[in-house]
Amino acid sequence: MNLRIPGPTPCPPEVLAAVAREMVDHRGPEFAAALRRVSQGLKDAFHTSNDVLIFTASGTGGLEVAIVNTLSPGDPVLAVSIGNFGDRFASIARTYGADVTKLSFAPGQAADPAAIDEALGKNPAIKAVLVTHNETSTGVTNPLREIAEVVRRHDKLLLVDAVSSMSSIPCEVDAWGLDVVVSGSQKGWMVPPGLAFVSFSPRAWQANETAKMPRFYLDARRARESLEKGQTPWTPAVSIVFGLEVALDMLEREGWENVYARHARCGDVARQGVQQLGLKLLADPRYASNTVTAVWAPEGINVSELRKLLREEYGTVLGGGQGELTGKIFRIGHLGLVSEADVQAAVDALAQALARLGYERVPVTR
Repeated sequence: MNLRIPGPTPCPPEVLAAVAREMVDHRGPEFAAALRRVSQGLKDAFHTSNDVLIFTASGTGGLEVAIVNTLSPGDPVLAVSIGNFGDRFASIARTYGADVTKLSFAPGQAADPAAIDEALGKNPAIKAVLVTHNETSTGVTNPLREIAEVVRRHDKLLLVDAVSSMSSIPCEVDAWGLDVVVSGSQKGWMVPPGLAFVSFSPRAWQANETAKMPRFYLDARRARESLEKGQTPWTPAVSIVFGLEVALDMLEREGWENVYARHARCGDVARQGVQQLGLKLLADPRYASNTVTAVWAPEGINVSELRKLLREEYGTVLGGGQGELTGKIFRIGHLGLVSEADVQAAVDALAQALARLGYERVPVTR
């Protein structure tokens, strides 16, 4: 099966073998050693000297960690959204009582740093800015470095959803001045769902000292104190940690710059392939993601039927649209364990499936 969705992503056999290991004492020395190794590996991957904490949760759980450990009810927050997951980040903050101001951009567009600058200038009371680095619902990667420069200039806390970018697209936590950064195991890390990774800068820990939002299971301070002893506060997903240890070793041997370059090549194959079929991309080409490509469905093509045909007869699984884009687009995931050949195979299958559904390719003009 060619699993080409933005997550969960395929796992290498070596990772699956590690996940199938026998259990160990999660309070014993063997697990402590594994936890310390993956913690250091994550810090290297995040390009940070900050704490990177591991929670047994999905990426959404990691976003909740970011919110509840740095903010208090009533805190003014600017939530920058370019799609479904930006909306989710804002919703989590609102659920816990933050005073959320939304700054939204049209599907397929990246956030404009100048608009963020203007919004922060109009409301100097804002304490934190929430932003999604890579929006998988639209296939857009935000200009995070430029956004971070604006946020730093206004001296605000920056909370980043890097669930689908970290480990696949350059994301420099320290160099860009990112305060809280979240990722999830089921994306570019090549391991099953179950772990969230969250880095905290010194500024974030300072905010944590006065944060009043309720938290227990997702308490970052407890997680940091436990990590110092080679443990987690609560029972962790031991098997996924074993898989992560193997996956990090594989990624480190490939080299992070090579990992990013591979994802860029796969993104090029996806974008060029669908355009050669006469299909239109949702994303602004300047900000098109190297981990997922969102494609407008041709007129007369039912996305559900297309995805069913691809899955059942071509062994290829694509993602559908989300929210207002449901039934209007489909998405090709290309992150984690992926090669150009994997993506090309998905494009070839797509061409055959579209033809069977009556789509006539529009000639490509140059």
